[in-house]
Amino acid sequence: QVQLVESGGGSVQAGGSLRLSCAAFGYTYSSHSMGWFRQAPGKEREGIAVIDSVGTTNYADSVKGRFTISQDNAKITLYLQMNSLKPEDTAVYYCAAFCPWRVRPSRIPAECTSWGQGTQVTVSS
Repeated sequence: QVQLVESGGGSVQAGGSLRLSCAAFGYTYSSHSMGWFRQAPGKEREGIAVIDSVGTTNYADSVKGRFTISQDNAKITLYLQMNSLKPEDTAVYYCAAFCPWRVRPSRIPAECTSWGQGTQVTVSS
């Protein structure tokens, strides 16, 4: 059984950067994709970034050009580098595993079957 543990969240001013990590315990390298989604208070979950097992990435328009997803396959660790943060990026961020091959970012919350507990990111203006 896989356990996903996110870390790296925190508070930052607008324009700043954060790097989120997701350690996947019990997860073996596979053809599934992995991704990140977020949920702000009072809003629906928003899938934002996905990476497949050969390193192909895809992003939601809201983060494209600012966020970068990457993966260390040797350690089964997923990363999300977040630059040029905006107040509207404030949310709880979750990593997700067992996503269908090249799932669209918008479908991450619905189609990925394993999530972490989330890490809070707060961006102040």
